[in-house]
Amino acid sequence: MKVDVALVPAAGRGTRMRPATNAIPKALLTVVDRPSIQWVVEEAARAGVTEVVVVVDPDGGAIIERHFDESRFLPGLSGVKVRAVIQEEAKGLGHAVLAGREAIGLRPFFVMLADDLVRPGEELLSHLARAADLDTSVVYVRRLPDGMLGAKGVVVPGSGLSDSVMEIEGAVEKPGAGAPSNYAIHGRYLFVPEVFDHLTGVAPGYGGEIQLTDAVDSLARAGRCRAYVADVELLDVGNPLGYLRANTVLGLADPAYRDAYRSIVDDLLVE
Repeated sequence: MKVDVALVPAAGRGTRMRPATNAIPKALLTVVDRPSIQWVVEEAARAGVTEVVVVVDPDGGAIIERHFDESRFLPGLSGVKVRAVIQEEAKGLGHAVLAGREAIGLRPFFVMLADDLVRPGEELLSHLARAADLDTSVVYVRRLPDGMLGAKGVVVPGSGLSDSVMEIEGAVEKPGAGAPSNYAIHGRYLFVPEVFDHLTGVAPGYGGEIQLTDAVDSLARAGRCRAYVADVELLDVGNPLGYLRANTVLGLADPAYRDAYRSIVDDLLVE
């Protein structure tokens, strides 16, 4: 399936990252040498995306668009249009995706969580596109230990289509000990436009919010969703320890900084 548009929910208030996010959108916090939102847009560009719709709160749109307007300073992104749409009130991830309905229209689209970064070279989006049928949605899932299933949506496995692709029969948001499997949804999705109709019918769920996982559940029960299974770790920059780890992992992987940064880390570990 060819996908040329991605939606990035970035309207979260960043409460876990305060005071850093008191005045700056969380998506603009720098990871190594660029804001986290740019890492996500670069990932989308590598998969052939030419338009990125960023869902922001009423205060965040202008500053994010201004960052990407300076495309001459952003190698590799000159062919990608970044536009912001406003989520007037934070009512959950599903509600944020629904806010992008008009901008997406009738096109298949990726959803990429701005808190979750991939290492360049560990691509997921192209695998999601290959896993899709002509008109089915796909979610990325990774097997996790039982103790981590209270923090993620978890799918109900169906029949396997290959070693890395399976049909799914449902999904549950943050089930914890009652999880139907160890296959947890991680931050990357490919949806066909019918997901918006499923989101419209979703009632507030876990935490009193409109959960994207509940729309995945609805799609899966209708036989309209698959899972791509892999073991690619996404780096969570939405909390202080995860943010520090992501800077270290990506800093040590960057040829421009790797050797000097490793020397700094080694010196600190010796002390």
